Amino acid sequence: MKLVTRPAFVALVALAGCAHQQPPAANPARPTAAAPAAAAEPAAAAPAADGSLKIDRSGTIEQQLARLQDAHDRNADAVDFLNKVYAQQKAKASAEEAEEPAEDAVFAVDVTGEVAAGQVDGPADAPVTIVKAFDFACPYCQRMAAPLTELVKEYNGKVRVVYANMVVHPPARPAHLASCAAAKQGKYKQFKDAFWDKGYAPYAASNGGDATSLGEDNILVIAKGLGLDPVRFKTDMASSACEDRLTKDMAEMAKFHVNATPTFFINGKHVSGARSKAEFKQLIDEQLKIVAASGVPAGDYYARVVVGQGEKQFRSKADPKRR
Repeated sequence: MKLVTRPAFVALVALAGCAHQQPPAANPARPTAAAPAAAAEPAAAAPAADGSLKIDRSGTIEQQLARLQDAHDRNADAVDFLNKVYAQQKAKASAEEAEEPAEDAVFAVDVTGEVAAGQVDGPADAPVTIVKAFDFACPYCQRMAAPLTELVKEYNGKVRVVYANMVVHPPARPAHLASCAAAKQGKYKQFKDAFWDKGYAPYAASNGGDATSLGEDNILVIAKGLGLDPVRFKTDMASSACEDRLTKDMAEMAKFHVNATPTFFINGKHVSGARSKAEFKQLIDEQLKIVAASGVPAGDYYARVVVGQGEKQFRSKADPKRR
């Protein structure tokens, strides 16, 4: 889901605005020496038998030139319009390219805060770290929840998933604060998984029309079902510490121009949107080979190579690799 605060680029799927067009002013007749003003001039270009346009070369050079000038004047508005459309499309393409991450970039996403807070699934010494920026009201984020849990189990110590809060939909904010509160009692992942089933699922079933299940009352019911201390949980939800946790997660994502969910970084490599489990396995296997070839101990790879040597800020496809 795209972040609602992001400026929208003009796209084919966007609604087109309607503008009243003024009729073009008629070009004044231009008298020529070659023909009387009342005489009908042949077209400067006439369709040939194959449908293509061919220049009419009949008459004198002056007549041919006059016809070409007339044709240019008649089509001036159309040519000007096409030039403007081309310029807009070129600017749009440049703007989009400027927001597309460089394919060769390894981004040094700092996960220290998330790991310290318990927003992680998998061992600290895993050679592959997947950062998932997600929103609790995003269907694509929910879709990726189970596959990521399965991958952590299937790779048996070789993969960890670090979860970064990325609040896109305002009604999801209480759930993110609640996940922080749950983490303080050592049950971050239990709360996250339970919320997808008991908080997000009813919201999705209503097609987003009823956000009641995303609210604090239902969140407290979910927390109670997990055996969390309700008083401490509610206090932590409202604390500046949990507000700060969300702010820091989103600030780190902003450094790398993350403005949609889900967004992933696999050992620093940017991956956008929901992907199949098979695609993730392929990307993980590629990273495992890179780690093995590096000679760096698996448990040190993320800190020493990804964060230590990776790019500390966003770089787009339009930017050359920094030395």
